[in-house]
Amino acid sequence: MVTFVNKLTVHGDIDTFLDVKGKLTAYMAAQPGYVSHQTLRHAGAPHVYLELAVWQDAAAHGKAVRSEEFQSLVKGLGPLATPDPGLYETVEDSA
Repeated sequence: MVTFVNKLTVHGDIDTFLDVKGKLTAYMAAQPGYVSHQTLRHAGAPHVYLELAVWQDAAAHGKAVRSEEFQSLVKGLGPLATPDPGLYETVEDSA
């Protein structure tokens, strides 16, 4: 399992951002290897969001983000938010 972590600093309209992000999330959720997703909003900075998406492996995530449909959808985020993405592996897990 790997976790995609993306810090998004919104500088456009937040409702439009959430709409575009929702379409991206729906697309990704339908891709092979997708496990789960969570969006967090910074409690002290409401224009900063954190996305966490769990994937079965890095290859599945990579295939999804290289698709033409994803590339088309993600272009809509450019004018709305600045991303800071990364793919992470679990080192320690506590239940």
